[in-house]
Amino acid sequence: MKLHFTKMHGLGNDYVYVNCLEQKLRNPEEISRIVSDRHFGVGSDGLILICPSDRADFEMRMFNADGSEGSMCGNGIRCVGKFVYDKRLTEKKHLTIETRSGIKTLDLTVEDGSVSTVAVDMGKASFRAKDVPVETEYDEFISQPMLVRGEVYLVTCVSMGNPHAVIFCEDVDNVDLEEIGPLFENHADFPERINTEFIELVDRQTLKMRVWERGSGETFACGTGACASVAAAVINEHCDPDTEVTVRLLGGDLKITCSQDYKILMKGPATHVFDGVVEIG
Repeated sequence: MKLHFTKMHGLGNDYVYVNCLEQKLRNPEEISRIVSDRHFGVGSDGLILICPSDRADFEMRMFNADGSEGSMCGNGIRCVGKFVYDKRLTEKKHLTIETRSGIKTLDLTVEDGSVSTVAVDMGKASFRAKDVPVETEYDEFISQPMLVRGEVYLVTCVSMGNPHAVIFCEDVDNVDLEEIGPLFENHADFPERINTEFIELVDRQTLKMRVWERGSGETFACGTGACASVAAAVINEHCDPDTEVTVRLLGGDLKITCSQDYKILMKGPATHVFDGVVEIG
């Protein structure tokens, strides 16, 4: 099968995008594993399908590099906005995108006929343990101790439609993420696994972040992780509500605003890399 695709990234969080309005994929889980391989495939953090929707302008389905299907991807959905506008699938600059975690609203900034940045209404962050989910006796898991590799970490769990564990630390650059990331991801208290963010507090309007994404490992950026981290910073009184916070990731910066009732607005770039065709099977 010849698969027509587009390679895009949001701050280095890269995915293979497929227009499923024009071609159908029978086994996206296996295709994601194949195309994500950085030695034998296209190379990416996963696969994103752009599909028709009866509820919104388009539907986004995203698959991690290991083939597991995720509910939401903040960097990915910005690229979906750029894809559908730049490929002339829509003329709208205000879009709705159906995801497994609900319908998200996008506002596109267009320069010289193509999308440069996208603002996404990410909905409301939830701290309910059942929403994450995290196994605990508490209704919420905010700055609670968790034993990992013989060390106690204070963890705040947040759902952005997908699960996040946020840990504040002194020096994020020296976190051994390759070792500690999988231990959090597969911790027994996270029945659906977890995305883990280590956050260094630069000041009340700036966070520095590294992320271990379930199913993909360390990535250059994670949009939902940046949103979860700002929500966690606000509820732990490290940052102020209704104030734009810059989240510094390995791939660049995202601008996140968390309201007093934990509604999240995310702003960031979307980048086209190349179009191609790959032989599958």
